[in-house]
Amino acid sequence: MNSTIYENAPRDIAEAIEHSVEVDDFLPQPNELLGKINKKRITITLSERSIERFKDFAKKHDTKYQTLISEVVDAYSARLQ
Repeated sequence: MNSTIYENAPRDIAEAIEHSVEVDDFLPQPNELLGKINKKRITITLSERSIERFKDFAKKHDTKYQTLISEVVDAYSARLQ
């Protein structure tokens, strides 16, 4: 973990930092939270343009394009209820 040295911090903040205790990050990564629901594999045909858009977006956000497509379908189906 990176340590930052604060200069001229307000006294109460400086004391809080001085007496703080570093804890391990115990939270799962966001991508580890996905997939906790039951899923079923299907085959679907999409336009090349749509697939490329999902791939571009996924690359920018460091995730898988199939996951994004699944999230979009889930969000849409939730609105149908």
